[in-house]
Amino acid sequence: MTLTKSLKMNELIATYGNVREEITAAGAALVAVSKTKPASQIMELYELGQRDFGENRVAELVEKHEQLPQDIRWHFIGHLQRNKVKAIAPFVYLIHAVDSERLLREIDKQALANDRQIPVLLQFHIAEEVAKYGLDAEAGKTLLRQLKEQPLTNAYIAGLMGMATYTDKEAQISAEFAQLQTTAKNYLASTFIGDDRFRELSMGMSGDYKIALAHGSTLVRIGSMLFGSR
Repeated sequence: MTLTKSLKMNELIATYGNVREEITAAGAALVAVSKTKPASQIMELYELGQRDFGENRVAELVEKHEQLPQDIRWHFIGHLQRNKVKAIAPFVYLIHAVDSERLLREIDKQALANDRQIPVLLQFHIAEEVAKYGLDAEAGKTLLRQLKEQPLTNAYIAGLMGMATYTDKEAQISAEFAQLQTTAKNYLASTFIGDDRFRELSMGMSGDYKIALAHGSTLVRIGSMLFGSR
């Protein structure tokens, strides 16, 4: 191992240890966002004990799943097209960004075909950027009403997910995370009362994860802090 590589590895070990300790202490889990990164870099974190990794492209996720250890828990964190659900249904651990009934029904269908129970998170639009995906409050109510009329069989809602506005205004980010936290609490006290599978609140990335943890995030997606810029 060269001196440069050794120094980089020591830096990774220190950063990873500190970040994971902070996230774990808050009662949350770290999802290492490995999109666009090679299998070799994923293995560096794997060998440090990391098992949850996040990808946002189906083809890349399938390729890495085939190359890497089978005990990795793969999180799909991108916008998922219905015609690509079939490719990841046999192995995906958690789908983070479901924002329509049609997508949810397809996941349910493919989970049944693979004799699996696939957990999903409903994505809510909490940011000011229009381009970001997600349900609004009314769409969320409509979706839950549709699921009550025709329940899922092999997929289930494990919680909520949302991304804050890309800004350095911490008060705004905090308010957006607080909004999603309130929605999750309201759902838990009504639609999902007594359902211990509804327990995840996925929010927070490298730049705002500390704020997310303060608002009850249980899954934090960290990429650039661990893998560097893309």
